[in-house]
Parts: sequence; C-alpha cells; structure tokens
Amino acid sequence: MDIDAAMRRKIVVSIVSVGAFFALFVGIGATFGPDLGETGGLALVGAIALFVLVMAGVGVILQD
Repeated sequence: MDIDAAMRRKIVVSIVSVGAFFALFVGIGATFGPDLGETGGLALVGAIALFVLVMAGVGVILQD
C-alpha cells in the first residue's frame, strides 16, 4: 500500500504537532515541578487550548 505525498505530509505535520505538545507539557512539568500550583495549572490549561487552536489551524491549512 503506497501513501501519496499529501497524506505523508499530513502524517508528518500531525506527529510534529503532537510531539511539540508533549514537549510543552514536559517543559511545564519541569518548570513548575510535581506540585504545579495555580500558575502551573493555568499553564497546562493554556497549553491545551493552544494545542486545540494549532491543530484546528493545521487542519484548515492541510485540507484538500
């Protein structure tokens, strides 16, 4: 089964986006430690909101 170039691009962009989201979560955890507190919790919520917006934007850009 061959994967065409457009599908390959979508897969790579999705994997990179999820990897960046994971790295952001790890960075927040490293910055605020195991007890996130109020500021760390807000940072996590902001990261989730940013991820949703970025994935929506990527979806709009990559649509056929």
